[in-house]
Amino acid sequence: MLLLNPGPVSLSERVRRSLLQPDLCHREPEFFDLQDEARRRLLGVYGLDPAEWAAVLLTGSGTAAVESMLAALVPEDGRVLIVENGVYGERMSQIAGRFGVDYAVARHAWTSAVDAASVAAVLDGEPGFTHVAVVHHETTTGRLNNLAELGHLCRERGVRLLVDAVSSFGGERIDFQQGRIAAVAATANKCVHGVPGVAFVVVRRDALSQAACRSYYLDLSRLAALQDRRDTPFTPAVHACYALVEALTELEDCGGWVRRHEKYHALARRIEEALSSLGIHPLITGRESSVVLRAYRLPPGMSYPELHDRLKADGFVIYAGQGALSSDIFRVSVMGDLHEGDVDRLILAFERAMQGVGAAQPVGHPGPPVVGMPEAG
Repeated sequence: MLLLNPGPVSLSERVRRSLLQPDLCHREPEFFDLQDEARRRLLGVYGLDPAEWAAVLLTGSGTAAVESMLAALVPEDGRVLIVENGVYGERMSQIAGRFGVDYAVARHAWTSAVDAASVAAVLDGEPGFTHVAVVHHETTTGRLNNLAELGHLCRERGVRLLVDAVSSFGGERIDFQQGRIAAVAATANKCVHGVPGVAFVVVRRDALSQAACRSYYLDLSRLAALQDRRDTPFTPAVHACYALVEALTELEDCGGWVRRHEKYHALARRIEEALSSLGIHPLITGRESSVVLRAYRLPPGMSYPELHDRLKADGFVIYAGQGALSSDIFRVSVMGDLHEGDVDRLILAFERAMQGVGAAQPVGHPGPPVVGMPEAG
């Protein structure tokens, strides 16, 4: 069964085999060697200087990393503007509220791009903002939010940027050098192609020096300090750490995030072209869309459960829409151990799934309008 959902991903054999390594006590030096290697390799994905940046490991899902980042990096006297245009931006607001973080919201429709002018208006119209928080790849719709544009706004106003990169780290460009990113939160089991159980925050060390202490288990500053000393406060997901190191090694062997991005782009574009020939059209296309995951409009006359079950019978698991979009779209991710031959089989599976469905349309049918720019070459 191939997983085309936005994590967990289908594993390569080398990552799967890494889970069979010997049992290891997390208080032994061998584990701290493993922890050190994972942290070093995470910084290496985007070529970050360990004197300026720290990769902090957490046992949990990607949401644990986002929660740790928000709870720690907005100071007690700080304020964060949270940009929402999907489920995961809204989740950040819920997290901030639970921890008593002072926040405001720049709210957008789920299908809308971030309006930089409206974000700037909030920043300029209300006092005390120290941070902006945004989801880089909003998997609700597959939209890739523009970090460069938000970074420019932050730089002009002396504000730091907190990034939920859970579904983009390792597969999309993240410009850490533009100077305003204070931290990104991510996880092992998406574009990195590891297993669930380990998440991480890549954070500027000067941001850690001003961290608040709102959480116990997810206290980012404490975790960073202990990991720097080859220690850990709790029992980590040891075997998931084995898999993380192997996945990061595999990522490097395959040419790093740039080559992974190119592979995702090629596979996603091929799927989009094939589905369009069947009358199944993307919700968002072109430069506003991530290469990692794309959302498609359900064909008229077919429900998501029907499409899901037909594809699953052929060995593929797709993903439903969320909230108000649940009856309108489905989502297809190209993360994980997915290759051209798999996409060939997937296209055939879609063709079989569409047999007898009145929505099947000939090649070249314009379909419904899409949101976004023309596909980049």
